Amino acid sequence: MTEPLLVDRTDGVVTLTLHRPTAMNALDVALKEALRDALAALETDRSCRAVVLAGAGGSFSAGQDLREHVQILESPGRDPLDTVRAHYNPIAARLANLPKPVVAAVRGMAAGAGASLAFLADFRIGGPRTKFLMAFAGVGLAADTGASWTLPRLVGHAKAVELLMLAEPVDAAEAHRLGLLTRLVDDDEQVLPTAHELAARLAAGPTVAYGAIKRQLSIADAGTLADALSAEAQAQSICGATADHRAATHAFVNKQKPVFQGN
Repeated sequence: MTEPLLVDRTDGVVTLTLHRPTAMNALDVALKEALRDALAALETDRSCRAVVLAGAGGSFSAGQDLREHVQILESPGRDPLDTVRAHYNPIAARLANLPKPVVAAVRGMAAGAGASLAFLADFRIGGPRTKFLMAFAGVGLAADTGASWTLPRLVGHAKAVELLMLAEPVDAAEAHRLGLLTRLVDDDEQVLPTAHELAARLAAGPTVAYGAIKRQLSIADAGTLADALSAEAQAQSICGATADHRAATHAFVNKQKPVFQGN
């Protein structure tokens, strides 16, 4: 049986590839469980210093596997939307809170929960064929996998309402203009290499500081100035005690390029 999630490790970068190319990497239970568990393991994996999230074949992910969903809908006694609590919520929380940078290589279509996964990444790389579709309302559902949280932060409240309620596709150029894509490359074949290049750069950086920055921004987004200042003080205490901070400060004073070890 083909593995639904491929995991590759290269020089501190862990690439997680959604691997159901014949189904546009639609998210069935096996893939969701594999992704949820892989992210949980990476939280404390010190050898992982950056993550690339990608899709096999020509698509990123079509979102929920609706064929499987229909089977569950028609099965007496089963809650078809229990997957939100069992799978999508833990995946979203782990992606958003992962204490290391995440880069999404969004080649082709990212729809529904597939788009939501990409929006949870810290950086999103796309190509000419990249498209986003918030498909939830098209099948009579509201947003999930964190989209109600990420979209307003990326594009503003009014645009998030439009994308979620009208469920119209957003092409690559518009996605880049709106901020859904961090970087738009000219060739779809360069999406994954560009994502790996960025992830490799991040993997060579101050991992603890990156994790602290992510926590700071999450707290500041939802909190007050006092909350942000408290988070900053805590973060600087943590980062200031790292070997990376001491070594980088020494390198700066001595006009040398810092080498970060991630601790």
